[in-house]
Amino acid sequence: MLIKNIEAKIRLATVVALGSLICSVVISGIVSIFAFEQVANARRSVYILDNNVPILAKQTDMQVNRPAEYRAHVDLFHSLFFSLTPDDKYIEYQLKRAMYLIDESGAREYDDLKEKGFFTSILSSSSVLTLQTDSILLDMPRHYFRYYGKLKIDRRSSTLTRSLITEGYLKDIPRSDNNPHGVLITGWKTLENKDLSDVQKNSF
Repeated sequence: MLIKNIEAKIRLATVVALGSLICSVVISGIVSIFAFEQVANARRSVYILDNNVPILAKQTDMQVNRPAEYRAHVDLFHSLFFSLTPDDKYIEYQLKRAMYLIDESGAREYDDLKEKGFFTSILSSSSVLTLQTDSILLDMPRHYFRYYGKLKIDRRSSTLTRSLITEGYLKDIPRSDNNPHGVLITGWKTLENKDLSDVQKNSF
């Protein structure tokens, strides 16, 4: 009888010891996971001082905002490339900035327009070009875009409005001061650039 009591106590002690060990491991695992999540959340939190007042700024996944950045990049490039004034230095400055946002397809388009006298005509006619973006279609899986806009050419004698449709692809690259979105437009080409209206101005 005594031996059976001792065996029962030994089994009970063993069960209690194993139970305590398992509970300790489970609790340690839960605490470790919780601590890891807390540290990860803390690393995503950045405080910005505004007149010595700390403001919490949260870090987000880059891919969450990528479609918006793609659209902003495409819009910026087209604005730089087509919104021009009759100033050769300004045209050179705008196109130099635009070339940081695109591959060699942009340089080919620039050379083609230059050969056709597009930029010379802006200077000779004192034209002011303003581009209005209508919409930008994105196909994220293919990194493809199609741009829709209207180009207004304000001359001394008339105001010409053209529809502008272009397409191309988007490639992720490291960000830089000249390319803050970290995107490069590739395979860019114009699909449509036709006159919509030509309103003559009064000559008196």
